[in-house]
Amino acid sequence: MQNRKLGPEIDVFPVGLGCMGMSFAYGGQDETDAIRTLHHAVDLGVTFFDTAEIYGPFDNEVLVGKALRPVRDRVVIATKFGFKISDQGKGIERMTGLDSRPEHVKAVAEASLKRLGIEAIDLFYQHRVDPTVPIEDTVGAMADLVREGKAKALGLSEASAATIRRAHAVHPIAAVQSEYSLWTRDPETDVLPVLRELGIGFVPYSPLGRGLLAGAIRKPEELGPDDWRRTLPRFQADNMTANAAIVEKLGQMAEEKGVTSAQLALAWVLHQGDSIVPIPGARKIQHLEQNTEAATISLTAAELAAIGEVASPHKVAGKRYTEAALALVNG
Repeated sequence: MQNRKLGPEIDVFPVGLGCMGMSFAYGGQDETDAIRTLHHAVDLGVTFFDTAEIYGPFDNEVLVGKALRPVRDRVVIATKFGFKISDQGKGIERMTGLDSRPEHVKAVAEASLKRLGIEAIDLFYQHRVDPTVPIEDTVGAMADLVREGKAKALGLSEASAATIRRAHAVHPIAAVQSEYSLWTRDPETDVLPVLRELGIGFVPYSPLGRGLLAGAIRKPEELGPDDWRRTLPRFQADNMTANAAIVEKLGQMAEEKGVTSAQLALAWVLHQGDSIVPIPGARKIQHLEQNTEAATISLTAAELAAIGEVASPHKVAGKRYTEAALALVNG
């Protein structure tokens, strides 16, 4: 199975692992089980692991660092900065705004390095674009970290095409991370063409629609009481009922192909470009194995078109985020 490149230097397995759900937003996971999953991912050949300071906050970086330290030379660790984090509240409640001031960028990098227990962050992302700080100033501070040996490559998350161009002019951007899946295709219009032009890799998060496209979640009640997805429009009861028809048709196509719905949805994403490395989350070994196997699935042009039409975004009920969260994307 051929590795994929994010920018000129990062070479990774085609499917990465999004680690957020192990300690944040989706109810978390026992540390022993999470470490077992992370170790099994490495055994399967996964080399790209995604975390962020806000996941926990902070707990996820500690977990990822602890689990991957014994195999540090075999993995690429990405983490992110960009939020104001309050000492008050719990979980997402502690996220109180954006902060990409140069001094904050450098302070977060130092703290993340300590939590991860590593000497350099392989890929350091701005988590959300801060409209109060020129992107040139933020990326300038990030570039200082590269020169100091504290970061190896730089990335942006949920940035607009114009912002990506401005950032890349200051320092090469290796990867851009945005939500992208069968039924969330916003980056196709402006962002993906710019990434191809500039040689920047693309890292889709939530490539399985935060689990909905896998077909296992049918009702909001099936989520834990503190699962953040309960607040999202697509996870409201009426929308989930409406979207069930899409998931059912996807499941029928997957069955005909001899794969799972999740594998079919992930294979579709992988077929959208050779510099695309999705990072589905997985807390269960079974799901982790299925996700990595998706990289072996071949789809014809006709199959890609049929799958894309079944789960076309215009057929989906509900937006991907609340209005408040949508205000923070495409910056």
